[in-house]
Amino acid sequence: MSRVVVLGAGIAGHTAAPYLRTWLDKTHEVVVVSPQSNYNWVPSNIWLGLGLMTEEQVAFPLAPVYSKAGIRFEQARAVAIHPEGSADSAAPYVVVEKRIPGQSVERIPIPYDYLINATGPKLNFAATEGLGPGKHTVSVCTPDHATEAAKEFLALVERMKQGARCRFVVGTGHGQCTCQGAAFEYVVNLEFELRQHGVRDKAEVIFLTNEYELGDFGMDGAFIRRNGYITPTNIFTESVLAERDIWSITRAHVRKIEKGRVFYETLAGEEHELTFDMAMLLPPFAGVGLQAFDRAGEEITAKLFAPNGFMKVDADYTQKPYEQWKAADWPRTYQCPTYPNIFAAGIAFAPPHPISRPHTSPKGTPIFATAPRTGMPSATIGRVVARSIADKVTGKEGPLHAASMAELGAACVASSGSSLLKGTAASMTVFPIVPDYERYPKYGRDLKYTTGEIGLAGHWIKVILHYMFLYKARLHPGWRAIPE
Repeated sequence: MSRVVVLGAGIAGHTAAPYLRTWLDKTHEVVVVSPQSNYNWVPSNIWLGLGLMTEEQVAFPLAPVYSKAGIRFEQARAVAIHPEGSADSAAPYVVVEKRIPGQSVERIPIPYDYLINATGPKLNFAATEGLGPGKHTVSVCTPDHATEAAKEFLALVERMKQGARCRFVVGTGHGQCTCQGAAFEYVVNLEFELRQHGVRDKAEVIFLTNEYELGDFGMDGAFIRRNGYITPTNIFTESVLAERDIWSITRAHVRKIEKGRVFYETLAGEEHELTFDMAMLLPPFAGVGLQAFDRAGEEITAKLFAPNGFMKVDADYTQKPYEQWKAADWPRTYQCPTYPNIFAAGIAFAPPHPISRPHTSPKGTPIFATAPRTGMPSATIGRVVARSIADKVTGKEGPLHAASMAELGAACVASSGSSLLKGTAASMTVFPIVPDYERYPKYGRDLKYTTGEIGLAGHWIKVILHYMFLYKARLHPGWRAIPE
């Protein structure tokens, strides 16, 4: 019997665990460890954050789903990995903190034969003074954050209906944020809802981002075929915002936030401040803080994890100039090079380098979009890692399965509105996610599969995807037929 432990039940972990349970017979055990009791379809938090959906529409309890599927679920927080076991036993194990009803938090060891680190990110609000829920800005990173954001938004709508004017600032709350796409989608949804509520003329909407140019999205932008022309994504994105009278500020690092005021530094080294009535600014990501120890109990965290807390895998982490990086430096199998029975999936793996060109202000502040690994790539990597482990457990010969982001495409649909009757969407596809200038010397990507369109059809797709992926996540009949 083998035991596979999956740390995390987000998109990557919740993809990996059901596939493992499908591909392994009942003599093998699949265990999921997550501090969250619910699964959350994060992309739809955008709609939740404007009062268009409820928490029940974007999340559901994990325990009943896993129980029915034959997956053991532990609601707990992983804190340490012991890949060499201990002095008393050679079996590797992970230590989790679990709250026992009526008792204090207890540390419990869970032995494993294979481990998938799919812990996702730590939402590092502390990186910027005053950033985040409970301080001076709102967030849509979790359902409870998004619910509070909706309350604040709708309260301001009521004020505007009484004649008040309000300023909304949406974007990134630090110079090294990722997930610019989520901020972009929120700002176009917010603008759309202001029009639906009849108060657009009372609102000023500003998009504040650390991107060097709009449409960078942490992927160094792209070139897309549209209406017979080749257009850079910065023009595409600028057009979307301009058509909606949304002002933008790029190349910005938010230094601190006070009540109603954002203080930011530009790449040119200038310092500015911006007042607001509501600000939704996303935090930078970091690893969740897992530690690692050897058989003797000595800490070996730096052996498994990069300084940012994300896990090292089969990538080239050699320090070299940006111009010397290649698509081939990105990981393919997501296997830990030191301990081959450990894998990382989704946001939990450490990127070998930025995709977007790094920039630093005259004051030494890094200001550039960091590499995205959310959504479609996370799910695909989770499935591929699960396939590799299942093959190993069942004794199948052959190389590990691969899913390099330099060989994967991705689709993004930034939709405004949540109904089929009202709304529009900016839809983009890129292939590959990490540009490969050896295969595609001119643009880094295959323009046959790198596209951008705006219209109602993309909006319909976004709404359909919401219901389709929640159906898949609930493991309803036929879930495997739905692609990642």
